[in-house]
Amino acid sequence: MKLSYLAQELADCKIIGGDAEIHALCTDSRVAGAGDLFFCFQGTHFDSHCFAEEAELRGAAAIVSEQETGVGIPQLIVKNGREAMAYLSAAFYGHPERKLKMVGITGTNGKTTTMYMIKNILEEAGKKVGIIGTLGASYSDVTVSPTLTTPDPVFLFSLLADMVRLNTEVAVMEVSAHALALKKDCPIVYDVAIFTNLTQDHLDFFGNMTAYGNAKKTLFTPERCRFAVLNSDDSFTAQLTNQGADYKTYGLENPSDCFAVVRRESLRSTQVMLNLSDVLCDAEILLTGRHNVYNALAAATAAQKLGADSNAIARGLKKTQVNGRLERVGSYKGADIFVDFAHTPDGLEKSLCALKTYCTRKLIVLFGCGGNRDSAKRPMMGKVAAEHADFAVLTSDNPRYEDPLDIITEIERGFAPISKHYVAIEDREIATRYAIGLLEKGDVLLVAGKGGECEQEIMGIKYSYNDKSVISSLLSRL
Repeated sequence: MKLSYLAQELADCKIIGGDAEIHALCTDSRVAGAGDLFFCFQGTHFDSHCFAEEAELRGAAAIVSEQETGVGIPQLIVKNGREAMAYLSAAFYGHPERKLKMVGITGTNGKTTTMYMIKNILEEAGKKVGIIGTLGASYSDVTVSPTLTTPDPVFLFSLLADMVRLNTEVAVMEVSAHALALKKDCPIVYDVAIFTNLTQDHLDFFGNMTAYGNAKKTLFTPERCRFAVLNSDDSFTAQLTNQGADYKTYGLENPSDCFAVVRRESLRSTQVMLNLSDVLCDAEILLTGRHNVYNALAAATAAQKLGADSNAIARGLKKTQVNGRLERVGSYKGADIFVDFAHTPDGLEKSLCALKTYCTRKLIVLFGCGGNRDSAKRPMMGKVAAEHADFAVLTSDNPRYEDPLDIITEIERGFAPISKHYVAIEDREIATRYAIGLLEKGDVLLVAGKGGECEQEIMGIKYSYNDKSVISSLLSRL
C-alpha cells in the first residue's frame, strides 16, 4: 500500500522525500523492519521522534511525524501524530470499523460487565459478536490476552480487521477516557455508544474531573455515535443529552426510557422485571448488587436497539458471569468469598453495599491501591472501606514503582479516623491467607482491586498473580 494512498485519509499533511510502499505499521523502533511505516509523536513519557533514525536503520520504509526528523526516507508530516496513527491504521486495515456494527461503552465502572452482557444477548439473538476490553479480546474461536482497556490503534484496527475476516457482525468495545483523550479510536462512528457513570479515577492523567468528563463527552457527538444509551441517575448525563446524538435513558431512580423493578435479590442472583420502552422482560441476573441492574439495563437497551428481542435479552443476561467482577469464588467455614475488580471509591462502595445487605455477620474487605496512579483516591477508598466494612485488610495491589507501605499509609489516612478495625499486611498472598483465617459462619470476604488480573506489577516486573488462584490454593490447603 502506497504512503500517498494512506495520506489521503488526512486533511492536513504533506509528504517529503518521495513515496514509499508500506507493508506493515510500527510504533516500536526496536522491532521495526523492512517496509514498515514508523509513527512518531510526543508520548506521555517519551518523544518517539528521537527513535526515527533507529527505525530507518532497521529498514523502515517511511516515517509519520509531527516535524521533520532528518532521516533519509520519506516522511509524512502531520499535525497530530496520535490522531494520524488512528486514521492511517484504519485505512491500512481496510476500514474494518465500517464493516461491523460498532458498540462502545465508556464510564468509570461497569464497562466490562456491560460488554459481556451485550455479547451474550446478541449471541442469543443469533449474531456473531466480538469483544475488546480489559480482559482482552474474543471473537469466533480467537482469544487475545489483555493489553490495555482500549488497545492502541495499530493493534485495535488489526483486531477489528480479523473480526471482519472471520465474519463477525458486531464488535463491542470498552472505550476508556484515555483512549478518547489520545484519539485511539477516532475513526470509529459507533452505532451505539453507552455511558455507565462518572466517578473519580485517573486524575493522575487528567488532573481534574472536568477534563476527565470532557474526554468522555467526545464519544457522544453525532460525529462519533449514531445512538446513545445514557444513565439517567448519573448527574453527568445532563451534559451528554445536549450533544446532539439521538439517545435513550435508563435508570432506577429518575424518569427513564428504560427502567427495572427489582423483584428479588440474593448473594447469588437478582430477579428483575425490565421495562424497555414499554417492552417488558422478566430476567434473572446471576450477579448481585444494584450496580449490576444498571449494567443489565444499559446492555438490554443497547441490544434492543440492535434488534434483540426480550427472550434473547433474558437468556443473555442469565448466562452472564464475568471473571473477577463481584464473583463468588469459594467458601470457608460457612463464609462466602468474593473477588471484584473494584479499584475506585465508587466501585468499592457499590460492591461493599451489595454484599453487606446479605451478610449475616461480619463483612471483611481486603484491598490496596495501584502505584503511580491517582493517589487522591487512596484515602477516599480507605474512608469507604471504614464506613461499610466491619474489618479491613490493607495490602498491596500493583505498586509499580512506589513503596507498597507508602500507598497503604495513604489509604490509612482515610480509614483510621473512622475505624480502628483493620490490619496492614504488605504481601498480598499473606494478607489473603490472614483474611481467610478470620472467617466464621455468616461472614463475607471481599477481595477487591485486581479482579481477573493475572499479574502483579512491582518495580517494572510483572509477576504471575491471580486472586482467584491464590484463594483456591489457600482453601485447598485449609
